[in-house]
Parts: sequence; structure tokens; C-alpha cells
Amino acid sequence: MDEGIKVVLFDLGNVLIDFDYNISAERIARFCDGSPKEIAGFFLNSEITALFEEGKISPVDFFTKVKTRLDLRLSYAAFVPIWDEIFFLSAKNRSVYNLINNLKLRYRVALISNIDVLHYEYLKNHFPVFNVFDRLFLSYELGLVKPNPLIYQKVLATLKVGPENVFYTDDRPELVESAQRLGIKSFVFSGIAQLKNDLFRAEITVN
Repeated sequence: MDEGIKVVLFDLGNVLIDFDYNISAERIARFCDGSPKEIAGFFLNSEITALFEEGKISPVDFFTKVKTRLDLRLSYAAFVPIWDEIFFLSAKNRSVYNLINNLKLRYRVALISNIDVLHYEYLKNHFPVFNVFDRLFLSYELGLVKPNPLIYQKVLATLKVGPENVFYTDDRPELVESAQRLGIKSFVFSGIAQLKNDLFRAEITVN
């Protein structure tokens, strides 16, 4: 039975915190023969990154595979900060954070993110945004990445809500579509104005 929205579920990257793999790719290109464009594409789309985000390989294993694939002339200690320092806050991010604090007064708020352990630990230490959430669903802890429907089903089971009771926003349409197929009220994030409009359409109260 539909009793309205109980949980507002947010993506992390390019919603609450912006990131750009080109930042690390530019730096890593100095230590291998690949171009920054090739390296950024590799980080975004490779099976190695997916395994890391699923928690299937350790940080050292991830680095070893990257080093082999790129013929990288760089130590693990030097690689980690380059890998991590791709995040930054925009005015958009700050607006979303303020909105979440507002929503928290009336709804449970949760985060769902495809993220590896290095990035999570770095963000936790440098961007104090996680404490606003009632629950974090992190891919490397769950062993699942979006858009696998099992990760959304895990959210529903853990929070003990039906899909009709969840509002979800994410900047990637294919991830939104996967959640929509389960009946979750899901919307593509394109900015704070659009988000507020989507919340209004879902009959969610925002002060």
C-alpha cells in the first residue's frame, strides 16, 4: 500500500560532490605513455575500476592492475593521492547538502554510491557530508554496483520500505532507469531547480 515517500535517496558523485577523472589522468599521464583522455576513459569504463568499486579487489591489487595496464612508473604511495584528489565542491553541491538537511526533518535520507574504499576514506576526511545521512549504501561494502537491480533491492530490504515509498535522484540516466523498473520513484538529477521540481511532483515537502 502506497503511504507516500518515506525515504529520499541520493547519489553522491556530481550530485553532492563533483568529481573529474581528468584531474588524475592529467597527472598520471606524466608517468606513463597513455594520453590523459585514454587514461580518464580507462578509469571510467574499465573492469578493473568496477571490481574495485565492488570491493572485489584491494587498493594494492587495484594499483597493481592499473600499473600493469598503463605501464605506470609510479609507486603506490605516490599513486593514492593522485587517485583521490579528483573531488571538489560547487555551489550546486552546497545547495543539495542544504536541501538534504531540510528534508531530514521530515524524511529518512540515505546515500547510494558506486565508490571504492580509497575514495570513501578520502572524502570522509576532506568533505564532511556523510553525517547528514541516516544510512549509507556504498558499493564496495555491498559487493554490488549500480545499475545492478540487486543494489536497489538491498536498499529497500534494509530500510524496510516498498519501492513506492522511495524517492531517488542520480545524475546518470541508466542508473535511474534501473531503479524505475523496480518501481522506485526515480529522477535524473540535472541541478537544484530540477531536483526541487521533482520533489514537488513527488509530493515531498521542502521548506
